[in-house]
Amino acid sequence: MSNKTLTPEEQYVILQKGTERPFTGKYNEHFETGVYACKQCGAHLYRSEDKFPSHCGWPSFDDEIEGAVRREVDADGRRIEILCANCDGHLGHVFEGEMLTRKNVRHCVNSISMDFISAEELAQQQGGSLQTAYFAGGCFWGVEHLMQQQPGVISVVSGYMGGHVDNPSYEQVCSKQTGHLEAVEVLYDPSQVDFETLAKLFFEIHDPTQEDGQGPDLGPQYGSAIFVHNDEERSASEKLIALLENQGLDVVTRVLPMTQFWRAEEFHQDYYVRTGKVPYCHRYQKRF
Repeated sequence: MSNKTLTPEEQYVILQKGTERPFTGKYNEHFETGVYACKQCGAHLYRSEDKFPSHCGWPSFDDEIEGAVRREVDADGRRIEILCANCDGHLGHVFEGEMLTRKNVRHCVNSISMDFISAEELAQQQGGSLQTAYFAGGCFWGVEHLMQQQPGVISVVSGYMGGHVDNPSYEQVCSKQTGHLEAVEVLYDPSQVDFETLAKLFFEIHDPTQEDGQGPDLGPQYGSAIFVHNDEERSASEKLIALLENQGLDVVTRVLPMTQFWRAEEFHQDYYVRTGKVPYCHRYQKRF
């Protein structure tokens, strides 16, 4: 990773440890799926799932990519400065004890110190090796939250699948008139985890025997389903269902062909990470 030429504004913040004006940075209210990289050297610093709306005027994260960020006492002797561990570029400051998220940490970062790399761009950079899987198992908040903890998963996005209305809103889906299920899009690295492992986890974090609902969330939009790309994914899914049925479970999970995935509103993305709450209708239960 080589350093690139910086504009005068970028030099002011990254090299001279300046601060951009609050609420002016392009990543302040930015919540797409991907990673944030150092503007100067390109090192990956933060994952999108660790970003949260702090309303402080600068992008905020409650965790960093391991080993990517270095801390040192600021020149003012009071605050803790954060720098890119690879090139020492100034990022901002870190604060603790504010109780804004469960991790109780806020990396307050200048937008101008970073570049955003979308999940799609990451896949291209890795030679198109990343793959996606789609699961519906009740409220997408809980499925997203637990799927994100699987090693090899790059990102999980909440959204809607299986309906007949383009780009539906949450209110439309809740009206039960669009035919959509609350679903998640799982972007994963097949060199670290395979589809069958993800499908096993899916069956272990929700109740595949509850029809049209999950826990207290009732309605057809909360149904259980796996949307498959090909015969291999269908076979893997049906094999797992057969194993569960051999245990005496009356599995209602449907295996459906791939349809359009519509990303849900930003309020729904990384809900439990942003709020510090815990899933109320999803929990892990070993089944295999």
